[in-house]
Amino acid sequence: DLTENPLTTLPNGSFLGFTHLQLLAVPPVLECPGGSDAWQEVTVNGTSRQCQGQRNPCNGSTELAWPCPENSVCAPDGPGLVQCLCDSPFHGYKCLREGTFPVLLFGGILGTVTVSLSLLLWGTQRRKAKTP
Repeated sequence: DLTENPLTTLPNGSFLGFTHLQLLAVPPVLECPGGSDAWQEVTVNGTSRQCQGQRNPCNGSTELAWPCPENSVCAPDGPGLVQCLCDSPFHGYKCLREGTFPVLLFGGILGTVTVSLSLLLWGTQRRKAKTP
């Protein structure tokens, strides 16, 4: 219930991730987040605007379904908001990479570089350390 808050507009993305929000009351001067198409029922009485029942923007019931890239699927991410999730085993930018992230290769290279640089710096900076 946001009816008593002195809001002039709702900030973009303030309801990002609110996928289970089913009832929202806002001041009557404000629109429902995501617009009236994002809700099954919008009613206005004297003191509030009630937004009830989020619609799934991915099912294409009101307009065209949200265009997600190949190898991904549309998923709701709040009122009027969507996200595209990669199908398994795809990942990365626009779900174009197949397989899994090479954790062992990445960790091995990172560890080798870290140990090598540490030994190099220890060896070169050891003479500058003062002995007690």
